[in-house]
Amino acid sequence: MDPSPQRQTPRPSPPGVPNDGVVRIWRDRGGRGGKIVTVIRGLPERGPALEARAGELRRACGAGGSVKDGAVLIQGDHRERIAEQLRGLGYTVKLAGG
Repeated sequence: MDPSPQRQTPRPSPPGVPNDGVVRIWRDRGGRGGKIVTVIRGLPERGPALEARAGELRRACGAGGSVKDGAVLIQGDHRERIAEQLRGLGYTVKLAGG
């Protein structure tokens, strides 16, 4: 046995999202103990503005969530509700994935 510490392979980065002005929403469960989250990428806001937008979406869904690496994560499957709200705000929205 090799006494050196085992190296952990880094988690793959989230799928690349083209910068085309389309907000993409998908459901994910990888690396979260089987729990489903709704992932929103492509919002033009950054920093505090993105945190504020995430707060609005969390309140609209009645769920928790966070902002991580420029993506908004909302606990649970809320794709349709989020898409409807973002379309109402004038965003072009695409439901991606399964």
